[in-house]
Amino acid sequence: MGRMTASTGRRVLLAAPRGYCAGVDRAVIAVEKALEQYGAPVYVRHEIVHNKYVVQTLEKKGAIFVERTEEVPRGNIVMFSAHGVAPVVHEEAERGRLATIDATCPLVTKVHKEAVRFAKEDYDILLIGHEGHEEVIGTSGEAPDHIQLVDGPGDVEKVEVRDPSKVVWLSQTTLSVDETMETVDALKEKFPQLISPPSDDICYATQNRQLAVKQMGAESDLVIVVGSRNSSNSKRLVEVAKLAGARDAHLVDFADEIDEAWLEGVTTVGVTSGASVPEVLVEQVLEWLSRRGFEDVEIVKAAEESITFSLPKELRRDLREEAASLAAGRGGAGSEA
Repeated sequence: MGRMTASTGRRVLLAAPRGYCAGVDRAVIAVEKALEQYGAPVYVRHEIVHNKYVVQTLEKKGAIFVERTEEVPRGNIVMFSAHGVAPVVHEEAERGRLATIDATCPLVTKVHKEAVRFAKEDYDILLIGHEGHEEVIGTSGEAPDHIQLVDGPGDVEKVEVRDPSKVVWLSQTTLSVDETMETVDALKEKFPQLISPPSDDICYATQNRQLAVKQMGAESDLVIVVGSRNSSNSKRLVEVAKLAGARDAHLVDFADEIDEAWLEGVTTVGVTSGASVPEVLVEQVLEWLSRRGFEDVEIVKAAEESITFSLPKELRRDLREEAASLAAGRGGAGSEA
């Protein structure tokens, strides 16, 4: 079999970096640690990260995912997902007498802080992102009176500001770099004095994964992106692959969702995964392809990643005790501002 693959010319290009970013890794470990430390249940407001498999695995361990803070019974622990939440959600947790663990990705927190700062200085803030995405909802909630959403270049013509000399753009961290810059360019044409955020806020992981897919997509007949339908960064990888020249690209949660028909006339398959996807799911895709003669795997490396984030500080104290005292109305023992 091994010798045959050389003659069929079938190969797999495997993107690097792919899969877990530091913010997702931190959030998933935070849920596991909280369950270990405090026992089940630990309530998580919204999916901790946008991946079906991760959510199902954590549910089996005792995590309970809720859409609204009010669903958490008082005296319990609630964790906020990697996408971040609006300040009103922190207030809801306080009212519901809940101990909280904030697993917001530090890069998202940075954007929240920028929103607060520019709102204080009375800027109009143009937030580039997708309507309804949790991260956008969280960031907008920091300064609802100052922020308006711009969902792609097509949205630019309806943007109105109070003072064109006091306008800044911010962005959802998981967008495609090219798409964001296209929107920024259109905004700059309309508002020549538009200010850019102090640093490029598209996260390093989003950028690196797209870079790898650009390199890989140009050489691939088919690109398979492992990721969930509600994962913004995974969906962008499919678009980036097609723009880079891949003849076909598909998003799958699991290997068994791959359609054999996609392989027709294909000699090179590119494989990557979104930032909330565990590597085990990619391995299953590689096995699936290998059984169909795609055994030769080459790695396409676009960047080195060594970033890690320390775990949420709340995991360093006894939150069960804090939750109990909050429920009893005594205020949390170790509550910090």
